Amino acid sequence: MTTKFTPDHEYIRVEGSTGIVGITPYAQEALGDIVFVELPAVGKVLKKGDEAAVVESVKAASEIYAPVSGTVTEVNETLSGEPGLINADPEAKGWIYKIAIADAGELETLLDSDAYAELTL
Repeated sequence: MTTKFTPDHEYIRVEGSTGIVGITPYAQEALGDIVFVELPAVGKVLKKGDEAAVVESVKAASEIYAPVSGTVTEVNETLSGEPGLINADPEAKGWIYKIAIADAGELETLLDSDAYAELTL
């Protein structure tokens, strides 16, 4: 299992040909209390960099972009009633959607954990 990051503070945890996407602990901390999540539609086809979802906090609304191209296969419906899960556990229970990765080569353009850590210093 590999986790990669975007400069926009999304993560993608890769399990086989599926990516689990959410926002990083750094991003949720910067946003503050999450009050609403607009989830993508299952079956939606995304290109890398497309807007996939929206997270609204007490401070601002932030677009969540697709870290890779693919098709949304599942969304975290729990967030509809409990958007605060993103604050409480962004990398486990607070994931936003799963994507069937269309081009695994796009993962190579993302940041590894060390590069992402440098970005957030």
